Amino acid sequence: MTLYGVGLGPGEADLVTVRGKRVLEHADVVYSPGRLSRSVALEHVDESKIGDLDFPMTKDEEKLRTAWKAAAAEVAPRAMEGDVAFVTLGDPNVYSTFGHLRRTLEAFHPDVDLEVVPGVSAMTAFATALGVEVEAGAGLSLREAADGASPTGPGRMILFKVTDIPATHEGLVEAGYDVTYGRRLFMEQGETAVTDDPSELEERDYYTLAYAEKADLVVESATAAFERDG
Repeated sequence: MTLYGVGLGPGEADLVTVRGKRVLEHADVVYSPGRLSRSVALEHVDESKIGDLDFPMTKDEEKLRTAWKAAAAEVAPRAMEGDVAFVTLGDPNVYSTFGHLRRTLEAFHPDVDLEVVPGVSAMTAFATALGVEVEAGAGLSLREAADGASPTGPGRMILFKVTDIPATHEGLVEAGYDVTYGRRLFMEQGETAVTDDPSELEERDYYTLAYAEKADLVVESATAAFERDG
């Protein structure tokens, strides 16, 4: 009798891990917090096993706490009687809605056994989608860039929730960064885009990230000598 937080990966059904798929197939009920995670879960389980939870789109903390308490009250008794999965895009412990449910359960239903099944996160899959190598010893900072924010400082950053690309781009370029954008990477829902032209992605989309690298950054890997010798 366990509640499993299952990471579904960035959105393509075949990027769910083997362990995650096994847990979904074994669970008595699979709870989904949203439409996109639900659609991925349905590639692995029958719709009759899906349980939807209602989370309001608001920043009102009182409404959010009420919603999470209601979700925990729904999930807890099911997890005490059998195995339950709560699915989320990406990884359950990386900027995920699952963290709110876990903390609420710990506060009000501490007897629920909990296990996390990690998933492929867009914050790691970006390297493949954008053709970026994060080599051994490299420094890479993860930052949020919603509503036009353009955090600066490290030589290389991965920014997520880039909802106002023109504003974010302006700030990053002024700070000396070269920027590449990726939208809906490895997602079956919506159109995938990779570009260094911010004008191509002016429409707001929550599932947009950016890779920013200082224009004057010098990275010398050990195997670079092979190119000179060749």
